Amino acid sequence: MMRPLMHAASGLALVALFAPTAQAHITIAPAQSMAGATEKYTLRVPTEGKVATVAAEVDIPEGVIVEVVAMPNGWKHELKRQGDRITGIVWTLNIPPGEFVEFSFVARNPRDKAEVVWQLRQRFADGTVSDWTKGPNGVRSTSMTKLAPRPAQ
Repeated sequence: MMRPLMHAASGLALVALFAPTAQAHITIAPAQSMAGATEKYTLRVPTEGKVATVAAEVDIPEGVIVEVVAMPNGWKHELKRQGDRITGIVWTLNIPPGEFVEFSFVARNPRDKAEVVWQLRQRFADGTVSDWTKGPNGVRSTSMTKLAPRPAQ
């Protein structure tokens, strides 16, 4: 009798632990680029749960220089700045469950790094926020861009 209860409790604990992960997740592409290159980055923002997404946020890592931001028709955005440098972008939107939107920007990669880790957050209509950068095993691969060295000239 005790053994089935323990299995049920373990199962419920796992569901509770991973439930936010199943709700939705922001990803950034490409997963690979070149150090010092100018690249078009795209955030894919799905709403996989039952609560609409109302905002998507990306913090721009040190050394990455945002040059232009694409704006899908009808969505709003806010640029966070430190001096002239764009340090973050917040898109405000309403993505119903079962739908997704993609946002893009063009940025120049740092020349002296092997990877760029993007801080990605998703805000939901019920007030909850999901951070899609850190996972149970460290940084999620879907929030990282590996940078190949530039060829010698």
